[in-house]
Amino acid sequence: MKIRVNLSALAETKWHEYVVRFLFGGLVTAVAGIIAKAFGPVVGGLFLAFPAIFPASATLIEKHEKQKKGRVGLTGARRAADAVSVEAAGSAMGSIGLAVFAVLVWRAAPSHSAWLVWSGASLAWVCVSVLMWELRKRL
Repeated sequence: MKIRVNLSALAETKWHEYVVRFLFGGLVTAVAGIIAKAFGPVVGGLFLAFPAIFPASATLIEKHEKQKKGRVGLTGARRAADAVSVEAAGSAMGSIGLAVFAVLVWRAAPSHSAWLVWSGASLAWVCVSVLMWELRKRL
């Protein structure tokens, strides 16, 4: 599977599906804040690293794939499972990129400008995530 941007998927997504993702992500972030207040920022930060949108996205991807196959008279269960597994793999690889981002920000923020640190860490995140995807394809 190639990494690509599919802007037409934005039109296929219903407004309430965005609301579900937003609410779930906000809920996970709020819980991480409560945990950080109770147990400190290090513990709270671990919970904030939880991929907040993935569970909502996975269920929506499954639903969309089943609906697509259902329109042509198929159940789509296998296709839905495959699509969600690709999403999970991509999320895991993105999380490795996120870890690189976090380490770079942690180490560079005290001594460099915020804009430079954020830009460099963001670029590193994208590069590591894409590199992980390419390595997965080759192995």
